[in-house]
Amino acid sequence: MENQTTKFGFTQFAETWNGRLAMLGFVIGLATELLTGQGILSQLGLM
Repeated sequence: MENQTTKFGFTQFAETWNGRLAMLGFVIGLATELLTGQGILSQLGLM
């Protein structure tokens, strides 16, 4: 049962890509704030 190679759920492959995309989103959010001078919420019109 432990030999199955599934691509769904909490696998090392999924968690690696989840972390990479989260880091990318964080960097893009910071860069957007630096370039516009506004926070993300104010850019979306929520503040």
